[in-house]
Amino acid sequence: MVLYSQQFWDGRPPFVGALLMPVEIVVCVKQVMDPETPAYTYRIDPATRRITSATGTPAVINGFDENAVEAALRIKDKQGANVTVLSVGSQFTADVMKRPLSMGADQMVLAQDEAFGNLDSFAVAYVLAEAIKKIGKFDLILAGRQASDWDNAQVPLALAEMLGVPCVTVAQKVEPNAGKVSVQRTLPGGYEVVEAPLPAVVTVSNALGEPRYANIRGIMAASRKKPTVWSAKDLGLDPARLAPRVQVLDLAVPNKQKQVEIITGDNDADAGRKLALKLREAKLI
Repeated sequence: MVLYSQQFWDGRPPFVGALLMPVEIVVCVKQVMDPETPAYTYRIDPATRRITSATGTPAVINGFDENAVEAALRIKDKQGANVTVLSVGSQFTADVMKRPLSMGADQMVLAQDEAFGNLDSFAVAYVLAEAIKKIGKFDLILAGRQASDWDNAQVPLALAEMLGVPCVTVAQKVEPNAGKVSVQRTLPGGYEVVEAPLPAVVTVSNALGEPRYANIRGIMAASRKKPTVWSAKDLGLDPARLAPRVQVLDLAVPNKQKQVEIITGDNDADAGRKLALKLREAKLI
């Protein structure tokens, strides 16, 4: 088994020397609206510019974040790791958030507070950074490449900046070894391999592969685990840094229109000729 030194946050540059303990991994996950929810069920509050689902469809873990959990568990399977799942929000659905635990993660920390209900990317990164400092030890921080609700892909980059560690994006394979992390980055038509010193932040792409299913044993084990819950006060956060720096000025569901023209003819062949003529006039063929 390959072992690594634990990194304890003290504000100093990380030491990546002696091999002492299993790699410490923090996986950042986000609870989002189910992206499979039909758009016509969305409702937008014009005053708050917040989105709700009229059907009450349960939230899910962001899909790319499940890829990040899978990446952490593959490292755990191969060389040993302690996997902590971390999330920020104002309300969580317990059964949804326990999915990473049922997959095989070791523990969960929820930064939960009413003050976290309307954060922008910068503020989320701030809360995550302070929570990770409070967790106290990390070699590798994994996150999904982006969230399916806003698709900003900003939080991991800001998190790395706040912690003073490197960030590698869109990974399809993650291999920590001897104080470094080797990452295959997804590129159009291929991939590139880059290395970064640990600790580091790595965002994971769906090119990593399908996340594993939770088996009955994992689900039963997760049901017995109780997440650690920290409020804004517990984390000693500065309220001024939770104020949004980015304001949503307008929000709307795309308006889709369908225009249908029925092509008829004396018979099928005649209808086909008329259809071909229409397509040529439209320069589609």
